[in-house]
Amino acid sequence: MNINREIITRLSKWRNAANRKPLILQGARQVGKTYALKQFGKMHFESVAYFNFDEQIELKQFFAQTKDVSRILQNLSLAHGKAIIPEKTLIIFDEIQECNDALNSLKYFNENAPEYAVTCAGSLLGVALNRGASFPVGKVDFMTVYPVSFSEFLGVSGPNLLDYLHTKNDFEPIPELFFNQLVDKFKMYFISGGMPEAIVELVEKQDVEETQQILTNILKAYQLDFSKHTENNMIPKLIHIWNSIPSQLARENKKFVYQLVKHGARAREYEDALLWLSQAGLIYKIFCSKKPALPLSAYDDLSAFKVYLSDVGLLRRLSALDPIAIREGNRLFVEFKGALTENYILQSLISQYDEIPRYWTSGNQAEVDFLIQDKNDIIPIEVKADENINGKSLTVYENHYQPKMRIRFSMKNLKQDGNLINIPLFMSDFTKKIITLMQNQSSQTQNNNITDASSKVTSSIPDNGEHLDN
Repeated sequence: MNINREIITRLSKWRNAANRKPLILQGARQVGKTYALKQFGKMHFESVAYFNFDEQIELKQFFAQTKDVSRILQNLSLAHGKAIIPEKTLIIFDEIQECNDALNSLKYFNENAPEYAVTCAGSLLGVALNRGASFPVGKVDFMTVYPVSFSEFLGVSGPNLLDYLHTKNDFEPIPELFFNQLVDKFKMYFISGGMPEAIVELVEKQDVEETQQILTNILKAYQLDFSKHTENNMIPKLIHIWNSIPSQLARENKKFVYQLVKHGARAREYEDALLWLSQAGLIYKIFCSKKPALPLSAYDDLSAFKVYLSDVGLLRRLSALDPIAIREGNRLFVEFKGALTENYILQSLISQYDEIPRYWTSGNQAEVDFLIQDKNDIIPIEVKADENINGKSLTVYENHYQPKMRIRFSMKNLKQDGNLINIPLFMSDFTKKIITLMQNQSSQTQNNNITDASSKVTSSIPDNGEHLDN
């Protein structure tokens, strides 16, 4: 089963870019980086030359012995078994963080052999760079592969429903027949999350138990990375933080508290471990915004933050929430203080904006789950796990800052009410499109108002005949 990944479209644009540089594809383990590169190679090149620095340790010698790209390519061609041809062969360096010399060689590929299409995948590249790995600054392009989104999941589990959502260009409610089917698919997605292997097992084989086991294995593999890629004194800290995340998110306000990591824990002891998990792409650290102004990053409260996992399916498995809950109405979304639903919305927003949202709070009075910056607009977002949409946080925020637009995600149907848009949870991947529709609608209204006002002014001015009569 082939999952149609959005990253393939982005890779195609990279290939055709006039100033193309060697590309580094980042993302957590098991999200499909290598698969995406190989699929891209099959679709757009005559051949793929794949090299894995973790499996083929001897490859490192090619880069340690010389910086001459011609000699490196000769050696790689011999190892590949056929010539590597510019524009016809896609070169893939997998697990490139395992070879600093290969990472540094990207500079010379960019300067001396730009006609070669060079791509790299590195699950722990951020961690490697933090430990002092040499890096060709300004000589590479970056892209991030995120877990499979719900819309990508829908492409293999309900393609007709995805086609319908793509054609939706208004704020009219979704017909009940489609709405109910989309909710059912959405519940399925919370079982597998965005891990490609788990999705294939669930959609193609419909084996929930094996899907559970796949997610368990991925979680175990992540913990093995802790011991393989960190110092011994860091390992217990990483494990304590990792295992505490469900407890952190079960709190009412979900603010990260070091005391839940370990009794007596202090920030200075665990800050490096949090940074490691973030750089490995395993968690997202969401800061509280002191003031929702431009740019958002300038107003971070560094002492107040929340921590979410990179994938909602992994969070569900780590939290030991049984998939059987999907049969019990919206219980799966509501349980666990709605943390799964917030994690899902966060993933969706990050993949669309390539930026980490913030959140906002007004003491004990109100809390807005997320703030995003769309162009020069700051948009407050509230996440509701079911159809109960009662809450005053967005109203409090509006009274403070008068935003042009507010968004609420819930299990209710699509609806516009003034500057408030209710978006069904399963449409979160279309947030950017919906915001654009709202902005265009607002611009059209303003233009109409200007035209009407201009018409009134014109009609009130006497014509020449009236002047003469007077």
